[in-house]
Amino acid sequence: MFWVSTVTRGTLALALALALALALKARDESALQNACVLVLGDLGRSPRMQYHALSLSRHGYNVTLIGFLGTKPHQDVLEDDRIDIVPISELKGIRVGPKIFRYASKVVLQAVQLLYVLLKMEDQAYILMQNPPGLPGIAVAWLASRLCGAQFVIDWHNYGYSIMALTLGEKHLIVKVAKWYEKFFGRVSDYNLCVTNAMRHDLQKNWNIRATTLYDKPPSIFRETPLKLQHELFYRLASVYPQFRAWNCVVCKPYWTKLSAYTDSQTTGIDHKMINTVVSVNVYFCKMSLFPPTEDEDFSVLLKALEEERNLPSLLCVITGKGPLKDHYKKIIDSKDFKHVQICTPWLEAEDYPVLLGSADLGVCLHTSSSGLDLPMKVVDMFGCCLPVCAIDFQCLDELVKHEENGLIFKDSSELSLQLKMLFSDFPNEQGKLSLFRQNLRENGQQRWDENWDHNVLPLLKEHCD
Repeated sequence: MFWVSTVTRGTLALALALALALALKARDESALQNACVLVLGDLGRSPRMQYHALSLSRHGYNVTLIGFLGTKPHQDVLEDDRIDIVPISELKGIRVGPKIFRYASKVVLQAVQLLYVLLKMEDQAYILMQNPPGLPGIAVAWLASRLCGAQFVIDWHNYGYSIMALTLGEKHLIVKVAKWYEKFFGRVSDYNLCVTNAMRHDLQKNWNIRATTLYDKPPSIFRETPLKLQHELFYRLASVYPQFRAWNCVVCKPYWTKLSAYTDSQTTGIDHKMINTVVSVNVYFCKMSLFPPTEDEDFSVLLKALEEERNLPSLLCVITGKGPLKDHYKKIIDSKDFKHVQICTPWLEAEDYPVLLGSADLGVCLHTSSSGLDLPMKVVDMFGCCLPVCAIDFQCLDELVKHEENGLIFKDSSELSLQLKMLFSDFPNEQGKLSLFRQNLRENGQQRWDENWDHNVLPLLKEHCD
């Protein structure tokens, strides 16, 4: 611990020296219309922070969006004249020596880079940062906000130390340091947002941090997909993925896919009794594997459920994402001798993702949460498309998924298998469960991100201005 403290003191001394060199300047009044949105991860895989940037822009702020450029951000972000994307690099640090030494060197280098980028910007009214990952970002963003007179806001998506504990164990020194760090620096923020009421209560009770709950809500791009757009997506996918091609054809027939057809200038859907569409979309936190499973998404649960296919109709499972585990699980999928189940693992452009969800009949969520206090954004997106879900149970899931109302909650693969059989046994019966769940979602009138943000975040900004 003494060694870690020495590294920390050295980092702070270096950061302060850099800060003084770059930040000795008069504050510009135009800063009141500037806001920084910060992600120490892939911007394209951070939809909530992209939505923050768009909301700030919509209210007249000039937004600097900082993060790693891996996956392309949404087109609305790229085309917004008020949003300026500033890329930073994911630094690796020293590659040799004890793990804690390598990790500490990475933290130091990342801190110096981030502080340099933040202090080079024009003065900001707000610095809004996603956590996790928060090490070293929280401390650096707080320091930069003090030097430039900005309000520092943390958006708590989860706890970083709980994610680390999945691989390192709760008693590991790095995990203990990360927990202390989040608790200590989390208290110095001016405002806090979080994704569930359960997390809000936990922050208040255990860390004495007051936060405002800002539930994830789908933007307007998530909606039921018209048949014509469904066909266009299926047809494009069929040119690459054989699972979408029309029956018994090596090259996709003109205007035909396995799920749709274009005839006589009209688009029609193939008989749903022939094949249904199940979508399990596993998108999680940047810097983690986005192909299922991540540490808190056990993909084997779905595979085991599908092995009971003798009780199921023909299913096409579309599993999106990419990451270091993709090849591993593709080999497992290929080794399965499914008779009625086909699995496709495409990587979709941001614009195609909501179109696919809006075309599906059922969503499957395997997210369990490392802390038990966050909710799966994939389900939020599905509900925006009026897509019912089967979701694996964990603490606070009932803040989003209402069992037997907008979907079903399961505990294991056997229960999921029974739910799939029940939901698809008489599909597409308008009196069946899936139709009922979808109708409930339609009638519920999903609140959208803009309305949600204006109700919960905008008052905080006005409070500061007043």
